Amino acid sequence: MQMNRKTFLARALALLAAGLSLPALAQSIPASVDEPVTITFYNYNLATAGIGGDATRKMIAEFMAANPNITVEGVPYSSADASRIQADLAAGLPVDLVQTVFSDLDFAVTNFGAQALEDLVPAEELAAHFEGMSPNGLKLGVLNGKTYGLAYTFSTPVLFYNADLFKAAGLDPDQPPKTWEALKAAALAIQDKTDAAGFAAGITGPTAADWLFQGVVRSNGGEVISRDRTTLKFAEPEAVEAVAMLRDLADAGVYENADINGALEGMAAGNIGMYLQTSAIQGSLVAGATGNYELRASTMPSFGDKPVRPNNSGSALTIHTTDPLKQRAAWELMKFLTSEHGYTIITSEIGYLPLRPAIVNDPQYLGEWIKEHPLVQPNLDQLAVLEPWDPMPGPNYRQIVKTMMDAVEMAVFGGADPAETMKSAQDTAQSFMP
Repeated sequence: MQMNRKTFLARALALLAAGLSLPALAQSIPASVDEPVTITFYNYNLATAGIGGDATRKMIAEFMAANPNITVEGVPYSSADASRIQADLAAGLPVDLVQTVFSDLDFAVTNFGAQALEDLVPAEELAAHFEGMSPNGLKLGVLNGKTYGLAYTFSTPVLFYNADLFKAAGLDPDQPPKTWEALKAAALAIQDKTDAAGFAAGITGPTAADWLFQGVVRSNGGEVISRDRTTLKFAEPEAVEAVAMLRDLADAGVYENADINGALEGMAAGNIGMYLQTSAIQGSLVAGATGNYELRASTMPSFGDKPVRPNNSGSALTIHTTDPLKQRAAWELMKFLTSEHGYTIITSEIGYLPLRPAIVNDPQYLGEWIKEHPLVQPNLDQLAVLEPWDPMPGPNYRQIVKTMMDAVEMAVFGGADPAETMKSAQDTAQSFMP
């Protein structure tokens, strides 16, 4: 199916403005790969030592063994900076398949030529692969009514906690805090009765992005951007109340202002009572806790009786090549990575959610592993209420996110007034909107 003239011209103008080459009109992909072809796979897990690198290399190797006509060249890049992709496209290098962080999806479509799967893959084949996938998971990669990204490695916010510290503080480890008010009380008890810090979270910091903050705001009934994606809303009362709640934790001395590495090391070493973060860090925490303390996990806290509305972290797989043979090869790799076998590796060896819920109870896949690893259960529970991480629109999307998150950090840890700080940041960030 070919893209219409208006869509093609819009994409062409965006790519010309970015100094990138124009895409060809979409073509039907062949039914199979019957001749040797090489594709590049830009993958940010390959660039990290502790989160998914080994498992990703394992899956690529297994795929190439099963598909001898396809060679996959893994290209490590940073999820916090898409400049590698932009530079390679501008240099005319092949960028075929990308592990795209969800906050970059809009930009990847507008500026990097990400292709809608509905425009490439026969409808029956696409429907067959989507069968058995979580509908909430599939929605994560949909933009403007089409699937530009197939959800790949993603998770919900998980509250990891140290059961030994709970016991030492006189708390019941079988009753983890379910509200922010209860979390504050538990953190105060831990700090009063032990030498450990009460609470840390991956909400702010240089590599935190805004995924977890969006879930906190949503859970208080707010949002950071309007549904029509034209107006920023992170200075609305519900969002400010969420920031004020975090500020209250900091003022009480129970919210540690630690970066992701410091918080991860502290939690793994048993020096922090609770840590709200992506489930992708589960492996590192388990390694630190084994033989030292009992690590447990719970769902994200709520604001009183308001429903928790977690959104995802993580990434989607996006096809950027316009070569039909490479598109077929990239689609075959996508199918392998998001198959029952692929998600068994992704969940058991990295810690992300399986997009195929049925494998959780299937002994052929995750059934036995889940029984031995109860930490993944809160993540699975929240899949039923998962909401998409909203990507900011336009070429200045990273400036919008940075402006918002700098304001959050100033309001929570810097002593600035939450309402005034968020309003000033929203006014500035709105000027960056397309």
